[in-house]
Amino acid sequence: MTTTQELQQGIAALGLELDAAQIDKLQGYLTLLGKWNQTYNLTAVREAERMVSYHLLDSLSLMPKLDGGTRLLDVGSGGGMPGIPAAIARPDLTVVVLDANHKKTTFLRQAVIELGLTNVTVVTERVEHYQPEQKFDRITSRAFSELAEFVKLTRHLLADGGQWVAMKGVYPYEEIALLPTDVRVAEVLPLTVPGLDAERHLVRVVNA
Repeated sequence: MTTTQELQQGIAALGLELDAAQIDKLQGYLTLLGKWNQTYNLTAVREAERMVSYHLLDSLSLMPKLDGGTRLLDVGSGGGMPGIPAAIARPDLTVVVLDANHKKTTFLRQAVIELGLTNVTVVTERVEHYQPEQKFDRITSRAFSELAEFVKLTRHLLADGGQWVAMKGVYPYEEIALLPTDVRVAEVLPLTVPGLDAERHLVRVVNA
């Protein structure tokens, strides 16, 4: 099976409807990630076949769970997951990908240019120092920190009525127990990622 076929089957399994141009952009992103990874060490996963499930489909599994939302902040985005795939899948979504690592954001800026992603802004900044003009109704991260630290560092960036949507592996019982009392877990959803034989969960956190 080619990476394109794997990607198409995975997108269908996630219940998403993406057109040929969007699939081409996801493929282009995968190619760029593989190319830059040789020098910049953006991800430990290096095989294109594994990147489809580990990075593209895992990121896209967030899409049906965004529960609306028009402004998405991806904290500690690294190589651009889940922010770049999310921006490709939802051109109507305003996405900011933020990372403090200059090498990683150099890659992200190049990817945004080459893929023509007009709905993405790249920010090189420590998240606690980031002061945008407009707050976000959805804040996500895939491998940034534990939940309590994630909430603490991004609290000033969440719009009224907004949600944190953290992507996690196994059910994070201990992390949930350590959350501050002025926020609450709205739900924890198991995620099924095609081709990925590992537990994945989405934790939706809101202000109490």
